[in-house]
Amino acid sequence: MAGTLNKVMLIGHTGDEVKMHYFEGGGSIGRFPLATNEEYTNRTTGERVSNTEWHNIVVRNKGAEVCEKYLKKGDKVYIEGRIKTRKWQDDKGMDRYSTEIQCTDFTFLTPKDQQGGPVQQPSQSQNQSNNTQQQSQPAQQASQPQVSQSSSVDEDDDLPF
Repeated sequence: MAGTLNKVMLIGHTGDEVKMHYFEGGGSIGRFPLATNEEYTNRTTGERVSNTEWHNIVVRNKGAEVCEKYLKKGDKVYIEGRIKTRKWQDDKGMDRYSTEIQCTDFTFLTPKDQQGGPVQQPSQSQNQSNNTQQQSQPAQQASQPQVSQSSSVDEDDDLPF
């Protein structure tokens, strides 16, 4: 193979809020930890084992600002990017290394109603209002596909789908 590939895909939960750093030129960087879990059964003991791996995620510019606005601690997110190792010196002059994931794409996986905190059980009055909303939503949803179907009939293309 002539080329190389440095690609990372992760699905995990954020370990903290996004920490932002702004630069004079208008650029910005957001950093946050991401936890991925691996669970398996130990064959010799039959015990369930869970391992958590922490990843340092780095997002730049507009992506960082979007993450800062919408990502909260504990949210589930899909991250795509590349591995980058940085070399730096600590206070004692010793060389230190940090491995980070330079994020190029992301997708929020936590539903909007669950972002920013634990899921709360609705009270009885909330259940009644939710039922009323759910009854009106199917009528709205039923009308939406009809609009999209009629617009797709007007389009004349030769795509097989």
